[in-house]
Amino acid sequence: MALISLKSLGVTMSAPLFSKLDLTIGGGDRLAIVAANGRGKSTLLKCLTGAMEPTSGDITRTRGLRVGHVEQSVAPALLSHTFHQVVADALPPEQADSETWRVDVVLDSLDVPEPMRERPMQALSGGWQRVALIARVWVTDPDVLLLDEPTNHLDLARISQLETWLNTLPREVPVVIASHDRAFLDATTNRTLFLRPERSSVFALPYSRARQALDDVDASTERKFQRDMKVAQQLRRQAAKLNNIGINSGSDLLTVKTKQLNQRAERLEEAAAPAHREKSAGAIKLANRGTHAKVLITLDDAAVETPDGTLLFRTGKRHICQGDRIVLLGRNGVGKSRFVTLIRNAIVEPDTARNVKVTPSTVLGYSDQALSGISGDDTPLGLVSRRYDVGEQRARSLLAGAGVVIEMQEKKIGVLSGGQKARLMMLALRLANPNFYLLDEPTNHLDIDGQEALEAELLAHQASCLLASHDRSFIRAIGNRFWLIEKRRLIEVEDPEDFFRSVAEAEG
Repeated sequence: MALISLKSLGVTMSAPLFSKLDLTIGGGDRLAIVAANGRGKSTLLKCLTGAMEPTSGDITRTRGLRVGHVEQSVAPALLSHTFHQVVADALPPEQADSETWRVDVVLDSLDVPEPMRERPMQALSGGWQRVALIARVWVTDPDVLLLDEPTNHLDLARISQLETWLNTLPREVPVVIASHDRAFLDATTNRTLFLRPERSSVFALPYSRARQALDDVDASTERKFQRDMKVAQQLRRQAAKLNNIGINSGSDLLTVKTKQLNQRAERLEEAAAPAHREKSAGAIKLANRGTHAKVLITLDDAAVETPDGTLLFRTGKRHICQGDRIVLLGRNGVGKSRFVTLIRNAIVEPDTARNVKVTPSTVLGYSDQALSGISGDDTPLGLVSRRYDVGEQRARSLLAGAGVVIEMQEKKIGVLSGGQKARLMMLALRLANPNFYLLDEPTNHLDIDGQEALEAELLAHQASCLLASHDRSFIRAIGNRFWLIEKRRLIEVEDPEDFFRSVAEAEG
C-alpha cells in the first residue's frame, strides 16, 4: 500500500528543480534519490515531510503518517546537549518519562559505546553526530524514514554498520535515501529515482543497475530524436520541392500537399524529445606536467608517528613510481592521514622527513579532508588570480568553468557550498600543474558527476597519486596499487575487496 503518493509534483526556484514527478512510496521500498549538487534532492525530502510546499502538483499521505527526516546538519541548539539527551529529547511528551528505555534500545542497535552517550554533541566527530541524528529520528518510531546524505563524515566501518542497520529495519517501513555514495546505494536500495528538471526516471533497481538502464533509455531517446529530426528535414525538403513545382504549375493540389508536409514536420519537431543533458555543476579538470623520473618517492622503513611521537606503523622499503595510483587502506586511527602528512612534509620541506627520499622533479598537488589549501577568508577570485598569476579575466573564466558563478567569485570562500569548495580545490590543483597528487578524501562534497569526472581525469592524465578514501566506488575505479596499514605494518595487497569484507564482517 502506498503511504505517500506524488502526482505531477514540481518545484521551481530560479529554474525548475523537477517537474511532473509521479511517484509512490510504500512498504518494502528502499528508494535512492540521485541528482547533482543543488538539483533538488533535499528539496524533495522536505516536500515529502510537508515542511515545504511544492510549486505544482499534489502529495497525498496516509492519515496520521509519521515521517522521520534525518537532515544533513546538526541544529545549533543541540550542540551543547549530550548524545543521549539529543535522542531522548525527541521522544513524544507522553513517552518522555516512562519510556526512556527506547533511547538505549536504539543506541544499542546502532552500536553506540556507553562512554560516547554522555559526550556533548559539540565534542563528537562529524560521523558520530550523523549517528546521533539518525538515532534521534528513529526513536520516534516513524512510518517512513528519510535520510539526507547519511554517509557524510562516516568512515568505512561506520558506513558498513549503517548498511547493516538499514538492511535489518522492518520491511514495512519505507526508507528514502538521498546520497552520492554509489556503493552505499547499491548495498541499501532497491529502487532509484533520477531527479531531473523534466522527465525524472524511476527504476526498480539499485543504483548501478539503474544507472545502466537510464543510460540505455537516454541513448534510445537520443537515437529516436535524431531519427525524428532527420525525417522532419526530409519532409521539409519534399515540401520545398513541391512548393516550387506548385508555384510554377499553378497547382492548388500541390500547394495543399506542401502545407500538409510542413505540418507533419512541425508535429514531429514539437514531439521530438532530445536526450537529457545534465547541466554540469562545474567542470573538474586536472593536469600532469610529467617527469622523466621513474621513482618519485622512496620510503626506507620510515616511521609514521602521532604528534607526541607514538609509533603508529613503519613503512618498510617502498617505492612510489610514476603512473602509480596507490590507495591507502586501514581502519580509523591506524595512521592514514598521518602518513599522507608525512609524504606532504617530505615534498614541501625536503630532508625534514627521516627515511623518505623525494625525487627533486616531483611537483605536489595536495588536498586534505578540510580543503585547508583554500582559505575561507580569501575570495575565489583573489585566490586564483594572486596565487597562480593568471590575471583577473582569465581567473573569472576559470572559476566560472569550475562552477563558481560570477556573483560568488568575490565573496568569501567560507560561504561557498561544499560542492563549490571541492571544485575550487580541484581547480587549484590543476593550476599547480603537479606530477604527483596527494589526496585525502577527495570525493567529500562531490556529487556523482563530480566523482566520475575526477576519476576520468586521474585516469586520462595517467596521474601518479597516493590517496586515502572511504568511497569504495572511487577506490575500485582509481587504484592500481593498494597499501594496507595493519598491525603497525604497511603491506601491499592485490585489491581492496578482502579489506572491505573484513570491515563489513567486523561491523555485521
